[in-house]
Amino acid sequence: MRRAVPWAKCRSFVDDAPVVETLVLSPSLGSTRAIWDRQVPAFEPRFRLVRHEHRGRDSVEALAKDVLDLLDSEGVERASFCGVSLGGVVGMWLAASAPERIDRLVLAATSAHFGPPEPWRERAALVRAEGTGPIVDATMDRWFTPAFQEREPFRRMLLESPREDYAACCEAIANWDFRDELRKISAPTVVITGADDPTAGPAHAQLLAEEIPDAVLVVFPDTAHMIVVERADAFNAAALDHLTQ
Repeated sequence: MRRAVPWAKCRSFVDDAPVVETLVLSPSLGSTRAIWDRQVPAFEPRFRLVRHEHRGRDSVEALAKDVLDLLDSEGVERASFCGVSLGGVVGMWLAASAPERIDRLVLAATSAHFGPPEPWRERAALVRAEGTGPIVDATMDRWFTPAFQEREPFRRMLLESPREDYAACCEAIANWDFRDELRKISAPTVVITGADDPTAGPAHAQLLAEEIPDAVLVVFPDTAHMIVVERADAFNAAALDHLTQ
């Protein structure tokens, strides 16, 4: 049974199932819980799924504490966590800062540092002023390779993203630099990226895999940023292999 969580601070949904283990699915900047639609059929036989959406918070700590509040509201003491892009950022913070709450960790298309802050702050200012329309084409080109033809639902998703939520999350990314904190992560971790990801590609993933103790690295060829969509079957297999060990 799928239900909303009206008392959560961030927009959240739970797929209740007769299983004990909980898996949090955390989305990217500008996406909704629907970004995980290709994962739900594969994951829900094994896990009670908790999907949330980022609200406008200008620090990763604040975004992560929304997730902790959500878990508390559901009575979940410990969960595995799967995050893509900004969702992976939230997962890293949780695994390092609240290790007693995180069982296993899947980091997809994410980074400990997304580069200089100025471009992110400029993007935040643009979206506050004009919405996400001016950035949608460039974002689709980062999310997907030219071969991926099913872009329209994701264009609509980004166009409908609330401008203040998007802009504030850009500011959280601008301030994000976790490179010196990665060794604090003790949860078993798999890092998954696309070889053609222009945002958080192999160099970013390699750093995570080298610095997070005993992390495993998986790189998909011919894949851009949104690996959970473009390479859903391969991603599901790699994630489940890790989560069910």
